[in-house]
Amino acid sequence: MTISMYQASVPVFSHVLESLSAILDKASAYAEAKKIEPSALIQSRLKPDMQPFSFQIKMAAFAAHNTVARLAGLQEIGVQDNDTTFPELKARIDKTLAFLKTVKPEQLEGSEERTIQLKMGPREVAFKGQAYLLHFAQLNFFFHVTTAYALLRHNGLDLGKRDFIGQVITG
Repeated sequence: MTISMYQASVPVFSHVLESLSAILDKASAYAEAKKIEPSALIQSRLKPDMQPFSFQIKMAAFAAHNTVARLAGLQEIGVQDNDTTFPELKARIDKTLAFLKTVKPEQLEGSEERTIQLKMGPREVAFKGQAYLLHFAQLNFFFHVTTAYALLRHNGLDLGKRDFIGQVITG
């Protein structure tokens, strides 16, 4: 049996975003319990030259939305930089999850061969849909999710692999 572009994208992004939303709940509760100003976590970085935690959340949501939109030939969104609280970051994830629920498997049929054009710095890169999803978009998405996870761990939040993976799906 083959796996469809829909199966390799929408459920994967949705599952991980749901886990990320639960992690945000834990981070918010942690900040409250430890009397940590939430902005200290939201703006945290591992190094001064890296983007903060909030950016990682935004980019994960942006990557999930725009990957699926590009593959389905739907409207992309721009990255907005105005989320400064845990509720705002959760709302961004919720909006992305709501969008993903509207996408039907048939909208991604044939997207394996669709040409995806991206501007990357000063150059444009063209991918075939399957290569875009498997060798760029998913990696980019997981990079930002993993970085968000690592920033919270670095700041003392008790998270484990189970938090990252979320509810295990067996069927």
